[in-house]
Amino acid sequence: MGVVLNEETIALIAQFEKITGAGSRDVIDDGDDDRLIFIVNPGDMGHAIGKKGVNIKKASESFGKRIEAVEYSDDPAQFIRNCFHPAQVKEVQFSDYHGEQIAHVVIRDEDRGRAIGKAGKNLNRTKMLALREHDIQNIIIE
Repeated sequence: MGVVLNEETIALIAQFEKITGAGSRDVIDDGDDDRLIFIVNPGDMGHAIGKKGVNIKKASESFGKRIEAVEYSDDPAQFIRNCFHPAQVKEVQFSDYHGEQIAHVVIRDEDRGRAIGKAGKNLNRTKMLALREHDIQNIIIE
């Protein structure tokens, strides 16, 4: 396991850090949704977003794509919570199914739609990031 960065992703991270001042450990170019998703270092979300969202807006203009930022955590449950933010996650439990790690996530009822997103976009993003960062093969919202 482990994220491997290539020249392109290193350049994107360097540009993001220069614009926002936020350290980043990974970036995913989600061409399907025309967005870049940066995995920012713990404690750097404030820098990534900036006052009233100014840094994330500058980054979006600079890259010509929508920018999303998720704060990294070594704790897989906390990382999943961060991925679903601002939806409130009540509980995260893990199970093993034939050698694959599955996360069972309980979302506050009024936040379920936000957590899933239009056409499942937010849930798919969280699944992609959880697999890449913590080798979690599936996420089930309960």
